[in-house]
This record gives sequence, structure tokens and C-alpha cells, in this order.
Amino acid sequence: MKFVDTAINKTERYSIGKEVESGRFYLAIPVSNRLVDYEEYYQIDATAHERYPANSTQLGAFADECRARKHDNLLFIPPGKERGYAT
Repeated sequence: MKFVDTAINKTERYSIGKEVESGRFYLAIPVSNRLVDYEEYYQIDATAHERYPANSTQLGAFADECRARKHDNLLFIPPGKERGYAT
């Protein structure tokens, strides 16, 4: 998988972009565990991606829900044994 960011919201600490191989869109949040810092990628629809920044408030709320692990069913890559916590 190759994730390419199209926008970064530093205030809300998320990015959006497109996964090149599948053509699906994502919202990514930073995550850390005791070994590494990484990002978790959650699928969003094309409309949510295209409406940015007008929908930044809604995407920020979605990012918060992802941090609370409420949308794990939308993860591109299932979490591993040592899943980190949102930073």
C-alpha cells in the first residue's frame, strides 16, 4: 500500500489522502507504542475527501472518534498485537 497525503490539518492532528494502489481515500492519525511512532489509516469516502477544507470540523470529529477506536472497522491495516495509542 502506498499512502499519499493531499492535506494535513496540524491543529486537529490528522491528514487526508489517497491510497494509490486501491484508489481509496483515507484519514490518518498519529499513533505511538513503546517501540515506534506510526499512523493508522481509516477509509473515508471520496466526497469527504473532496469537500476538505469546508468539512474540516466533521473530519476533526471523525478523527477524534478514530482516536477513541470507534471506527476500527474502517482501518486499512488491522492493528497488531502491540497497538499504540493516539498522540
